[in-house]
Amino acid sequence: MSEQAERSTPGKGLLNGLAVTLKTLTKRSTTQQYPDVEPDLPPRSRGVIALLEENCTVCMLCARECPDWCIYIDSHKEEVVVPGAARPRQRNVLDKFDIDFSLCMYCGICIEVCPFDALHWSPEFEYAETDVLDLLHDKDRLAAWMPTVPAPPAHDVLGEPSKEEATATRKLAGPGAATAAKTARPSVRPKPPTTAAPQPPAAPQPPAAPGPTTATGPTTATGPTTATGPTTATGPTAATGPTAATGPTAASEPPAATGPAAVPEPEQ
Repeated sequence: MSEQAERSTPGKGLLNGLAVTLKTLTKRSTTQQYPDVEPDLPPRSRGVIALLEENCTVCMLCARECPDWCIYIDSHKEEVVVPGAARPRQRNVLDKFDIDFSLCMYCGICIEVCPFDALHWSPEFEYAETDVLDLLHDKDRLAAWMPTVPAPPAHDVLGEPSKEEATATRKLAGPGAATAAKTARPSVRPKPPTTAAPQPPAAPQPPAAPGPTTATGPTTATGPTTATGPTTATGPTAATGPTAATGPTAASEPPAATGPAAVPEPEQ
């Protein structure tokens, strides 16, 4: 019931409106004194569209995507003789590029779809005309807005350079720099040294058992003889048994003489 009573109070809405008016009158004026004081606009305001003619390839994407059909493009083809080529090549030459700003709704679709960055936003907005026909800007007038286009934002340090920067760098370096860059061998990043995995310690080997010793050569008799001829041994003397590690070595038998010793004759 209280809400209905408040709504049924005569003149309450009028008093609320007058209160808002009196409150606004007591505040400081926020009217911008244009054109005496230039407005403080964002640096990338949508003021006017600028054309970079050298980037335009007459692909007609901007004219086809424009929802207001306010872009008019005309071109022709010309032949370019390339040294060493079998036949001359053809390229599109821009003859007409007009934008009717009396129809443009500043949606920015033409700038977004341009694959070669030929169209840019300029924050300039002071191009009002007394005749609506003068709002049709041709390519020369659109190109005159390019100096007012703000610089693109800084790219990431690890990112690729923009198309404008890459094109300007190639032009400053000359035609030979691009060929050298294509034929240059790409740098190979060195691989980090690989460390071998630690090997487990080898198991200790058991000591080898001692083996039997054998005679390696013939033995000759060393004792003196009474015979006039030399005594020679005809066969090797074989060992009688293995030599123990803790005991003495067994002696071998002496060799026998093969020839009889001569007996001297008695004196007469």
